[in-house]
Amino acid sequence: MQPRYMLIKTAILDAIERGEMKPGSQVPSENQLAQQHNVSRMTARRALSEMVDDGILMRSQGIGTFVSDHRPMSSMLEIKSIRDEIEQRGHRYTNEILVLEIAPASADIAHRLAVDEGVEVYHSIIVHCENNLPVQYEDRWVNPAWIGDYLNKDFKAHTANYYLNQVAPLSQADHSVEAVIVEKDIANALLIKSKDPCLKITRRTFSRGSNSTAQPKVMNANNYGNSGAVVSHAVLYHPGSRYRLGGHLEF
Repeated sequence: MQPRYMLIKTAILDAIERGEMKPGSQVPSENQLAQQHNVSRMTARRALSEMVDDGILMRSQGIGTFVSDHRPMSSMLEIKSIRDEIEQRGHRYTNEILVLEIAPASADIAHRLAVDEGVEVYHSIIVHCENNLPVQYEDRWVNPAWIGDYLNKDFKAHTANYYLNQVAPLSQADHSVEAVIVEKDIANALLIKSKDPCLKITRRTFSRGSNSTAQPKVMNANNYGNSGAVVSHAVLYHPGSRYRLGGHLEF
């Protein structure tokens, strides 16, 4: 027979899984749980304390106990490989490569990569998964002047971000974040409903080519500025229910 405090933990976990208690929701007090489950206050306290220790709940002194936000958090202040983020959490990284091709740059992509319209550039779409659950849909366009063998890279072993940093160390990036409802094909790839909100991160990266081998083959006035040459333009979609952005600032 299950210990009484385990019955309380199971009831709270079930309520969280059903969506009845969401991140930030206040959990009943020890006294309330003791009355609801006909147990002592000490038993209710043990259940809450263990769930706080497990990170499922969090206590706010003098206010109460609340459901924690378990969504993985990515820093807004630095650019990391999604694989590194996942593995640093002790989780398993996998991906699905949907597109890996050479395509002519549209007017918009040409502008973003600082190349001529119609020039052949690299295009990849990869879905990154954490413990087999999709957490990022990456739609990336790459300036071929930097990495001529992009299509031959093993994207199961390393991310595009890893390969690009090997040949074109990041010097600057344009970065924007917005909440969006994605198109049906992206929702399907992320295993979410079509109306589920996503975080859309648009990022354009630059490099000055500080490595002797990391110099673009084609250099023109459009490619270079104080920030260096454009390396890639990526749009990253994260299911809002599985991902968040944050960071620590000091002043």
